[in-house]
Amino acid sequence: MAAKPVIVYGASGYTGRLICEYLREYNVPFVAAGRDAAKIKASMRENVAGIETADYEIAEVGHDTKALAELFAGSAVVCNTVGPFSVYGPEVAEACLAAGTHYLDTTGEQDWMITCDEKYGADFAAAGLLLAPGIAQMYTTGEIAAELCLEKPGLDTLDIAVFWGGSPTIASTLTILVNAATSGAYRLEQNRYEAWDPEAGLYQLVLPGQHELALALPWGGTSHPVWYRNDPRVANVKVLGGVFNRALMNGVPQIVTAAVEATKDMNPDERYAALTATAAQVMNQMPPRENPRLNKSVDSVHASGPLGRAHCVIYGNSNYKQTGLMQAYAAYHLLQRPPRRVGFASGCQAFGHRELLGVLESFGLVREPTVTVER
Repeated sequence: MAAKPVIVYGASGYTGRLICEYLREYNVPFVAAGRDAAKIKASMRENVAGIETADYEIAEVGHDTKALAELFAGSAVVCNTVGPFSVYGPEVAEACLAAGTHYLDTTGEQDWMITCDEKYGADFAAAGLLLAPGIAQMYTTGEIAAELCLEKPGLDTLDIAVFWGGSPTIASTLTILVNAATSGAYRLEQNRYEAWDPEAGLYQLVLPGQHELALALPWGGTSHPVWYRNDPRVANVKVLGGVFNRALMNGVPQIVTAAVEATKDMNPDERYAALTATAAQVMNQMPPRENPRLNKSVDSVHASGPLGRAHCVIYGNSNYKQTGLMQAYAAYHLLQRPPRRVGFASGCQAFGHRELLGVLESFGLVREPTVTVER
């Protein structure tokens, strides 16, 4: 196979298809890769708008480091959407190192983020490669809002809320259950990881733009506490998130608690199989393509310090499309110039928060942020 500059691994999934769609819009050649070539071919044909005008190839590959490294050789960037990343991520990261390619993914799994930081970050940096997990709406759009607040010096505490309309995909449903059963959720307090209480249940938040209180969860802790742990500007980070659908939010803790209790005495392989079966019962079909009138997003960040306050709200739509676009733009950027930082880095650290904001605005996926700074 002739090498293409970008590999989309997990291209037949909901997010992978959107990355391919936006790579086409950026006129970037790519390989749509995964374990089942027939499934990928059908997914490209049926679900990726304008695919007939894209420069792409399909590759079937086994999920092991050697096979993946052979596929990645000669390419510049891998966009990985195959999760849970704590289960399937190591082979892909190690293959990227072996092949000399930049690594991007869409995760919010804190245990995988911490592994990337502590196990792989130094090796990627030494190789001059970017390791950027978590480039996705649920994490990066909120990070953009946080960075807009942090343009005011002297703010060291971030209180982040992220909400969206819609439902989790098949893959993200499984990830939620695996995270809950196998790892903790952490916030950042004085630059140290502190665990959220797993028994706390739902939190109620005042969400900008609505009168009704919103229901939220730590959602695995998300990426932000890991990204900011070594940032000298920031000492404290907490993140809560959820969907606008209150009935769905009310059901999440019960589903997670039941799954964790039912699998607590199983060995890892048995537990994963049982969680996969449970996830399939909860969500076993792809969500419909997003409708911006229904699939809205709100990212709200309160930043504070001893003598200062700032608040940023970013209203948007189509959170999965935001993710696909940012992944495609990151790959497009890396084909033309180096990232701002190599090794382990967030989207904003690698590409700049105002640059990513401009990309989202230019495609009509977010409006101009509302920023309030107390002087």
